[in-house]
Amino acid sequence: MSAAEARQAGPLVQFWGEFSQSKLAVFGLASTLALMLLAAFAPVVSPQDPYDLAQVSFFDGELPPLSSGGDGAFYLLGTDAQGRDMVSAVIYGLRASFTVALSAGALAFVVGTTLGLIAAYFRGTVDSLIMRIAEIQMSFPTILIALVLLAIFGRGLDKTILALAMVQWAFYARTVRGAAVVERSKEYIQACRLLRLPHWRVLFWHLLPNVCPPLLVIAGVQLASAITLEATLSFLGLGLPVTEPSLGLLIANGFDYLLSGKTWISFYPGIALLFVVVSINLLADRLRELSNPRLRK
Repeated sequence: MSAAEARQAGPLVQFWGEFSQSKLAVFGLASTLALMLLAAFAPVVSPQDPYDLAQVSFFDGELPPLSSGGDGAFYLLGTDAQGRDMVSAVIYGLRASFTVALSAGALAFVVGTTLGLIAAYFRGTVDSLIMRIAEIQMSFPTILIALVLLAIFGRGLDKTILALAMVQWAFYARTVRGAAVVERSKEYIQACRLLRLPHWRVLFWHLLPNVCPPLLVIAGVQLASAITLEATLSFLGLGLPVTEPSLGLLIANGFDYLLSGKTWISFYPGIALLFVVVSINLLADRLRELSNPRLRK
């Protein structure tokens, strides 16, 4: 390895050395990546497509775990009331949950970061207007805002993504604005303004790279929050439609069967939801510790 390559690899190696000191964080990273890969390749790794009527046997409905169907198929986690394999349903549910959370997070990241940079850079009336809107929104519970938005938009994948993005943008905007205000007063920003560089170039080429570290922490926390919020909305019947089910909808489908002893229909999607949220939070907590010197041990 050349000296230049060593210098480039040095910060990454140092970061990984500090990150890997927490075994829980390594577990959270590994499990999060594994779940994302599992969701991405759901059509390949799933025993069946649980939403393809040609592959679902209605006569095998409500089979308990470790059962075999009439056609000889083995169901490790059993089936639901419609005869869908629970392993496949959970994997496809993960896929839908990650799709909504990542899409909404990316949209909220772009909108919130841009507005936060604009507020910190121009200050004055623009800053006051953007921050007051963000503060008013953050004063209400996120679930309440999402419920109101989905009541207006209706159900659907795109509508759920838009509603979650509108809920989350304020967190990115406040974080970016707080970090960018400090950077705005530094010499390199003053030099850019003296050179009369275009505003967009100062914002995205010079200011944005220096406020990115705290955004990684916010992104991790908001990803877990979006998955939980989407599952809650789908459980209440306001999130994704039945043709694009998520973990929350799978839990809701088995809710009516809990009292009859068929707990596996809701139990396994609930465990999957809990596992993915805990994994992401373990990763986000470690990133928060590394980004804040006061939290380092």
